[in-house]
Amino acid sequence: MNRDLYIDFAKGLATLSIIFIHTVFWSGQFYIIPELRVFSLVFDVALFYALSGITSGSNIEKTFYRLLKLQITYMIFVTLLFFLDYFFKIFGLTFFSLEWLQKIYSTFGSKYAATSISTVPQWQNLGNWYLHEYSNADTFPVVMGSFWYLKVYFILTVFGVLILRFFPKHVNWFIGICIALTLIFNIFPELYPNGQVGYVAFYMTVFLVANRLKGKTIPGKIIPVLYALVAAALLWMFWYFGNEIFFKINKQKFPPKIPYIIWTLFSLTTLFVLYNRLKITKENFVTHIGKNAIFFYFGQGISSSLVYFLVVPMKELMPWWILMILIYVINVILAFIIATGLKKFDSFGWKILEFLRLKTASQ
Repeated sequence: MNRDLYIDFAKGLATLSIIFIHTVFWSGQFYIIPELRVFSLVFDVALFYALSGITSGSNIEKTFYRLLKLQITYMIFVTLLFFLDYFFKIFGLTFFSLEWLQKIYSTFGSKYAATSISTVPQWQNLGNWYLHEYSNADTFPVVMGSFWYLKVYFILTVFGVLILRFFPKHVNWFIGICIALTLIFNIFPELYPNGQVGYVAFYMTVFLVANRLKGKTIPGKIIPVLYALVAAALLWMFWYFGNEIFFKINKQKFPPKIPYIIWTLFSLTTLFVLYNRLKITKENFVTHIGKNAIFFYFGQGISSSLVYFLVVPMKELMPWWILMILIYVINVILAFIIATGLKKFDSFGWKILEFLRLKTASQ
């Protein structure tokens, strides 16, 4: 079966969009205007959940095997991250000083400045990372700030495949339940639960709707109606919540509330409209990113942390928009280099695990 290059292309564009979002929202806090930071959220993480829905099926064994591979790849990555963070601190304390390290970490801003730096490995942090409790990695703060997506993805995929496998005739009912829960949580905010429930209620809707559209093409005559509904929803949002809601979109994202949900409708509609309509016939740079999206997602967390050290000294030297373009291009290049290295390191990690498996297997 031939690989659908549109899916890879869409994943690649979504990944490049995430890199842009993390460029303007992290180091960009020092120099980029708020309006552009909000507009960057138009093409956001909801696209990944939609693409996952399109590519998912009812094969539990295949899905769980894919999730297991992803979990191991994730554990290999955070193990590398743990030691990079630890060895950098040892390097700083050995050749420089605690004050030097604290000055380095202060580059990220007071919220992420490390105040307690130990020469003893904090093994509990590594264990927590394995179990998807994302305590901060001082040297690379953007990494753990990005990983909320991964926990929701695991939960979503497990419940999604169970629904598709055991309730294939009632998928629309589950979509209705998720929409109803999302509306109830927003209409009665005192009922909005902590934890992952709010995330899963909305993103499960996206996942299941995308799965229902798998292999289908949205009729051309419906497209203007869909975009008209998106425009009407945006107009209602600004009328009901006021124009100031524009600057609060990011705060409406964790967990997703009505303004952020409406904000994502344009990108989701565009994804579904172009599905089976836009034909990608040749592999290219964007499809390469899409094929290796998880390594780029890991890599951009590191690269988006590193560009802080360019932004701080350069932000007074040129107009903000030129610096933004420059930093974004550098961020993409760094993410590409790091992702390539992480893919090779992942392969090395799997070889070690295979060696251990062979050595410990029963004869």
